[in-house]
Amino acid sequence: MRNLSLALLLAAGAAHAETVTVAALGDSLTQGFGLPQQDGFVPQLQAWLDAHGADVKLINAGVSGDTTAGGLSRVDWTLTPDVQAMIVALGGNDLLRGIEPSVSKANLDGILAKAQAAGVKVLLVGLPGVGNYGPDYKAAFDGMFTELAAKYHVPLYPDFFKGIEEAAGSMAKAGPLMQADGIHPNKQGVADNVAAIGPAVLALVQSVGK
Repeated sequence: MRNLSLALLLAAGAAHAETVTVAALGDSLTQGFGLPQQDGFVPQLQAWLDAHGADVKLINAGVSGDTTAGGLSRVDWTLTPDVQAMIVALGGNDLLRGIEPSVSKANLDGILAKAQAAGVKVLLVGLPGVGNYGPDYKAAFDGMFTELAAKYHVPLYPDFFKGIEEAAGSMAKAGPLMQADGIHPNKQGVADNVAAIGPAVLALVQSVGK
């Protein structure tokens, strides 16, 4: 009986250990700005993953207004010993502020380097640049995500808003899926984004330990 009890305890411990902890490091898009907590990106993504059979715990490490510099400054305490994977979704506020892409790239590089050193798997999430600052800026901004994903051999999800764009037909028609500020998705917009990015996050979870 003693051996049976020990075996059951070990089995329970092994089952518990299978839960993968993923931190979502991002800005207001990750944090869930303007929405009830349950309607934000992380809770909706958690629900999507649960529905698809993933044994995963998501941690909301999104901070409204954060830039890539802010993400770099707090990545050390985001990468706690229990975190096995991380979604990195930063750059939108850099874009809004016109920060030089070389600066943003260096900050993201620092985040990915720290994740790699910690043995944490990463899904890098990009955003398309805008033409307001000229074609060179846009090319550099767009290119930094591709270049960093290749450098660190991490998967790249190229556009956080892919789900909304596909649902609406184009971002120009995405008004019904956005909040009044035209920047942040509403509940349905988040759901569309989650449905699109969900398979990439599921693949990230499944890659842990491989």
